Amino acid sequence: MMLYGLMSSHEFRFGSALSFSFDIKHAHSNSLARVGTINTPHGQIQTPAFIPVGTKATVKSVLPEAMKDLGSQALLANAYHLYLQPGPEILDEAGGLAKFMNWDGPTFTDSGGFQVLSLGVGFKKVLAMDAQTTRHDDVIAGNKDRLAHVDDEGVTFKSHLDGSMHRFTPEVSMQVQHQIGADIMFAFDECTTLHNTRPYQELAMDRTYAWAIRCLDEHKRLTEQRVGKPYQALFGVIQGAQYEDLRKKAATDLGTLESDGQSFDGFGIGGALDKGQLGTIVSWVNEILPEDKPRHLLGIGAPEDLFVGVENGCDTFDCVLASRIARTSAVYTMEGRFNLSNSRFKRDFTPIDSQCDCYTCMHYTRAYMHHVFRGKEIIAATLATIHNERFIVRLVDQMRQALLDGNFGDLKEQFLGRYLHRSGQARD
Repeated sequence: MMLYGLMSSHEFRFGSALSFSFDIKHAHSNSLARVGTINTPHGQIQTPAFIPVGTKATVKSVLPEAMKDLGSQALLANAYHLYLQPGPEILDEAGGLAKFMNWDGPTFTDSGGFQVLSLGVGFKKVLAMDAQTTRHDDVIAGNKDRLAHVDDEGVTFKSHLDGSMHRFTPEVSMQVQHQIGADIMFAFDECTTLHNTRPYQELAMDRTYAWAIRCLDEHKRLTEQRVGKPYQALFGVIQGAQYEDLRKKAATDLGTLESDGQSFDGFGIGGALDKGQLGTIVSWVNEILPEDKPRHLLGIGAPEDLFVGVENGCDTFDCVLASRIARTSAVYTMEGRFNLSNSRFKRDFTPIDSQCDCYTCMHYTRAYMHHVFRGKEIIAATLATIHNERFIVRLVDQMRQALLDGNFGDLKEQFLGRYLHRSGQARD
């Protein structure tokens, strides 16, 4: 693949060795899309790229070797879950997340901010919401208990595993993530829902900014203290819900933030997003954030949303959707998304997707997949997950190549013209 001339770069040097950098190789002339390379201590990530989620240091039902074979460049794990089990000190003793999970490549950790939302309001994994909804700051999902309480200093929460009480602050989040040892970490933030009122969105955004300063300070302290450890990049998280002025203010404030000489190495666009305004919200933010730093769209993974994210300037994405729906027999194809457990596949001896080059499509039929799902065989989740993850990883890879070849618009039109809109979006 031929890359175009270097346009801009951002790098962080730790000691004498280059440990983290971002190089933009090509910028799209008709949108905010760009092609680049993120360099980390554990390898490169060619962007745009989809980052599969291995929440507890594993992509459910799939070996790390299989994730590498299907083209994954990096994996994302969750600090909250690893903090509870097995504990960050275990990963530190093991040599860090990548070594612990036998993953030969870059890693990310989500700060746990989304789990605060999940525990606090009980909406679990769903971030796709309708902005035209009732505003109420004490909103909580039906039949759920509030397990987390936020204040200006941090979050007190009850473990969903054993009911024990815990306390996360920006400093604790940084300490936990440094011990976990991922190449890219996210600052601790307060993730709101679209149900929250405008005044609370403002409060949460201000709180996230104050926490961002504390994260930078603690990150610098730990980096200097943990001599000999590879540098871990820290991304700030942009909040602001569906409000243009709040999103732009957050992007301006965090994009220029510096504390004691330390600034963010990149940025995550977070919070609950109004799916109908996804492109608009992302463009508000990315038109302001520094061009020479990578931008990660948190929790977005539906095929149609990935096109929106790429053309509006996002470099990386993570989402559990591909693996979660696979465990329910739902699979992606060029013709849309469908469930293999449906009776119409009982005698269908064709691959899941004739255009897919994954291990599953090369060796198994829809009829076999129907059989193992109906029989509740464990292999069903493994084979379907391999296919779905490959489908999404490959799709974003195709977007990257299309940007280089100058035909991104054609790829988008051709794909969306065939793909049936049946997918949602979700995040661990």
